[in-house]
Amino acid sequence: MLSRFSRISWLWAPLLLLGGAPMAHANFGVEPVSPKAYVLFEVGGIPVTNSMVTTWVISLVVIIAVRLIVGVRPRMVPTKLQSVLEIAVEKLYGMTESIVGKRAIGLAFPLLFSLFLYILIMNWSSLFPGVGTFGMYDEHGHLTYFFRPATSDLNTTLALALVAVIGWVFLAFRYSGVKGVAHEVFGNKADKRSVPAALYWFLGLLFLAVGVIELISYVFRPVSLTFRLYGNVFGGETLLSNMFGLSSVLGLPLEGFFRCALALPFYFLELLIGFVQALVFMLLTSVYIGINVNHSEDSHVEEAPAQKPEPQQTQS
Repeated sequence: MLSRFSRISWLWAPLLLLGGAPMAHANFGVEPVSPKAYVLFEVGGIPVTNSMVTTWVISLVVIIAVRLIVGVRPRMVPTKLQSVLEIAVEKLYGMTESIVGKRAIGLAFPLLFSLFLYILIMNWSSLFPGVGTFGMYDEHGHLTYFFRPATSDLNTTLALALVAVIGWVFLAFRYSGVKGVAHEVFGNKADKRSVPAALYWFLGLLFLAVGVIELISYVFRPVSLTFRLYGNVFGGETLLSNMFGLSSVLGLPLEGFFRCALALPFYFLELLIGFVQALVFMLLTSVYIGINVNHSEDSHVEEAPAQKPEPQQTQS
């Protein structure tokens, strides 16, 4: 186990050297990370930012890599890499099916898996050499880098949150209908046969008031999804930047590999945070879908009537 970990560490060392070399000249730790993406050029009046360029480049690389690993058509006898991909997809499928329900998983899983995979890759892209470090200086001596993690751009996280909410609303109305969604939000959940009439009508007014609060929480769901993802990724970018510049701030004579080694533990921390944030985004979207769909699914389950045992015939 230790020898395997040491081999992995040696694989990371060249990447740190490649990524840390330009970082040493980027004045990291002194110049703060920009909270917004830089506009590199315009196409027909539409600005193209460095986060958009990163998305296009990494998406192209991932598509080509999957084609090379799996092929044009999946093999009946899968290779080792294809088997790993299939196992990972099956695990995520089973996890989301238990939340969303069997009725909606067929339409919900492509959306959930796409969100998870895209966010995971974009979160980890901040650790690639050249991302956030390779660019050109303007006349003020400010580095305008060409590549920026897409999930550290507020526009991207907002777009992801809107896609998740639109998918959730579509699936909720598809499987529960307008009446089912309205009852889930404003309906009286008490059993009319088990409570007095006066208490039932009072609870109806109470659930109506709770429904208004629930409706407000629905409006803030995309806001929380947007800023949770953006804040964690942007915070990780700032943390790594400050750790690379910590030696200069403290006046420590660290250069080259030793300066990069100071930030090595935080690289592994960002790997963990990037995975957790992608998983949290997918699971929260699954919960939003499952809240409406699962109640509708339970209402469609019909209990089979109990069958009376047939009397045994005695032989005379």
